[in-house]
Amino acid sequence: MRVFLLPRFLPRRLPVSPSLQRTFSSASIRPVPSSQPQQQQQQPLEEQPDQPSHGQNAAYSPTPALIYPSPPSQHHTDLSSFLSYATRTNLDPTSTFYVGTHFEYTACAALARLGFSLRRVGGTSDCGIDLLGTWELPSPRTPHAPQSSPPPLRILAQCKAVQRPGPHLVRELEGAFAGAPAGWRGRRGATPRVMGVLVTEKSATRGIREALGRSRWPMMFVACSRAGKVGQVLWNRGAEVEGLEGLGVGTRYTGEGSEVVLSWEGKYLPLAQGDGEAVVMGREA
Repeated sequence: MRVFLLPRFLPRRLPVSPSLQRTFSSASIRPVPSSQPQQQQQQPLEEQPDQPSHGQNAAYSPTPALIYPSPPSQHHTDLSSFLSYATRTNLDPTSTFYVGTHFEYTACAALARLGFSLRRVGGTSDCGIDLLGTWELPSPRTPHAPQSSPPPLRILAQCKAVQRPGPHLVRELEGAFAGAPAGWRGRRGATPRVMGVLVTEKSATRGIREALGRSRWPMMFVACSRAGKVGQVLWNRGAEVEGLEGLGVGTRYTGEGSEVVLSWEGKYLPLAQGDGEAVVMGREA
């Protein structure tokens, strides 16, 4: 038997061309995507400029029209129509409804002479609010006046025909801010500017003055007789912040007596009706 010895072949390393080497070395290697989501780097937030408040010299944007609640009665809308309605229906002048409604219309007319624009909204679910509306005050004189006038001050008022007013009435007015309609909800130093007004037949007692000064809500107190004569006007620091800083109180003398008038930066504001001499005085403390 013949045995053939085959030669031993060693593996040879094939040469790789330089162009092919460059192709492999320059190819990008992409990593396998991980199952864990990559955390994106948070970009720093740009600092926003401060928005000017209504106390600064800046242009005021137009405010939308206010939507008033439905009137509590379709039979009367002012004092004259209410008196006619009371005569037709034989209302008792000593009843609580007659006295309260009469005083609300009387206060509404008296405040209108001072520049207020109010509507009676009192009813069974009024949240203690009897009058709603606005009060447009003159713009303060400043070296750099704003491009437009500030929006009117929004007013919510409570009318109390009581013989002995006390500080509890101020607390009731504070609660009315929480139950105000959408257009009259605000907070101090913000837009819209809202002020509460307490109207009673008698002048403010010491307790009312102290409660008014302690309140954090912008408030005004007005003493108004059943005949519609305003005898006293007070307000707190919160009301000054909302735009009453240039307001003053004076006395108007007529043949029927005297009544309160308001002044603005030393010049009295004319009443809506009537005539007489106005004497400018300082703000009552």
